[in-house]
Amino acid sequence: MTTESKPIVGITMGDPASIGPEIAVKALSNPAIYEICNPILVGDASVFRDISTRLSLSAVINPVRSIKEAKFQLGTVDVYDLANVDLATLAFGEISAMAGEAAFAAVKTVIDLALANELDATVTGPINKKSINEAGHHFAGHTEIYAHYTNTKKYGMLLVEEQLRVIHVSTHVSLRQACDLVKKDRILEVTDLLYSGLIALGETNLKIGIAGLNPHAGDSGLFGTEDDLEILPAVEEARRRGYDVEGPVPADTLFSKAATGYYGGVVAMYHDQGHIPFKLTGFKWNAEKKQMDSVKGVNITLGLPIIRTSVDHGTAFEIAGKGVASPDAMILAIESAVQLAKGQKIERVKDRRSA
Repeated sequence: MTTESKPIVGITMGDPASIGPEIAVKALSNPAIYEICNPILVGDASVFRDISTRLSLSAVINPVRSIKEAKFQLGTVDVYDLANVDLATLAFGEISAMAGEAAFAAVKTVIDLALANELDATVTGPINKKSINEAGHHFAGHTEIYAHYTNTKKYGMLLVEEQLRVIHVSTHVSLRQACDLVKKDRILEVTDLLYSGLIALGETNLKIGIAGLNPHAGDSGLFGTEDDLEILPAVEEARRRGYDVEGPVPADTLFSKAATGYYGGVVAMYHDQGHIPFKLTGFKWNAEKKQMDSVKGVNITLGLPIIRTSVDHGTAFEIAGKGVASPDAMILAIESAVQLAKGQKIERVKDRRSA
């Protein structure tokens, strides 16, 4: 594949006080990444240069001011340089408005570049929500930032790891609010998004499992009425639309089946219902070393006019700058972005042919 035919993927720095810069540089040290795409980091070049020097990474940092200046060559890490971090005051593992502003600016920049068709896909490193908010940007997370700046009203968070693919009815809200948000229309909305997402990812198993909200999916109203009044009608309507769906399935049963690949994807009713089984699959804790051996899993925002994937782990402030952070999730996020970009390109070609 020639350089010209590969998708250009913009990868944000994440919080500069986190493991974000480290895993980004490590990921771009992998030759396989350059075989599938033209990657460019977005953030402060001095941060990437500093982490590369500290950890004795072999990457040569190449600051650029436009995508056209990028070399896209293994061994040279191109950075769309925002030059907005003061290394003298930056401290690993500490929350600060400066770090939050730098992280936010990187996200806003890749969104703008993608909307201008200068990037084929975007990948985000981990941010700290408190730092972002201290910088004056009051968003619950990446998903909400992307939705706001792309003017997207219908969107969903899809988690992908091995055979488990989970979309959520709600994410960053209180548990009380999450229960109130379990509504037929929203369940149908995310089911539509999930189906389209599975196709975009090249999945052939399109069977969808829809989780219940209450224990035993309410047990005919004994433990709550949401399963009967909101989830079941959504399942019935989804079937009328032609989807192969099951539900509401008690969550403890649904996820044990989903982990084996029985479902192509599942709909979770709230954040932790989907994230806990997902992280049990992808996160491997080493009790002896007291650190993660591997952190895998990709977060994809569906419904946007641009492609966004992300690592599905946090800033890991406790190990920032120590050189032990795993780039596994970042590599998987880049691979997923490339897959989605290829699918989008195929759809554009089909649209032109049918026009």
